[in-house]
Amino acid sequence: MIKQILLDKSLLETAPGLKIGVIHYKDIIVGESPKMIKGRLQFYQETLHTELQELPLTEKEGILEWRKIFKAAGTDPARYRPSHESLARTVKKTGALSFVHSAADLNNFFSIQYMLPVGIYDASALHGTITIKVGGKYDTYEGLNGRTNNFEGKIVSTDEEGAFGSPIVDSHRTKTKIESTEALQLFYLPPSLPKEEAVKLLAASSKMFHQIHSGEASTIILDAEQPDFSF
Repeated sequence: MIKQILLDKSLLETAPGLKIGVIHYKDIIVGESPKMIKGRLQFYQETLHTELQELPLTEKEGILEWRKIFKAAGTDPARYRPSHESLARTVKKTGALSFVHSAADLNNFFSIQYMLPVGIYDASALHGTITIKVGGKYDTYEGLNGRTNNFEGKIVSTDEEGAFGSPIVDSHRTKTKIESTEALQLFYLPPSLPKEEAVKLLAASSKMFHQIHSGEASTIILDAEQPDFSF
């Protein structure tokens, strides 16, 4: 059970103005993505694919700023790319992302639509206090990329069992599944995004997720003014 979520001071010092949007979903039903979502995602990917043929990815709004945040944290963005940049590179190359299930597919849609890293996790696999911070040498996990990833000098989320998520790649331990009924979604919101716009972004995202998955959704934004929240 999640008790608290905390935006660590180390990360706020590294990237002043950084915000983390948190959406907590309960009593959701995950399944194959409806045709409407597949169609919308495919249309958006086709549009983005065409746009990226003439625009260098590093000039795409949202990617350059996150590369700078990564560098400030001690991460080489050419070696460890922000997750939304990796998704955009796949779209640029192939024109399409693979469908997984409704929660993951919609999460990918939000990430490329808003051009920022977004992670979604099975909340039943999370325990105690969640801390979002700059990682140390012992922060490691088996990632969805099939490798053991070390997050020293990288942005990472941890719970009482250890590291589980980041704006690079997420872990097998906490991935959402068809069986998931409760989820935690993290939006890594850059300093350039005003808080009032961040509030609107979370509201629109949670509404769309709710329309597909039912259940309940609650939102909070963590920043320097409110770095923690208790559930």
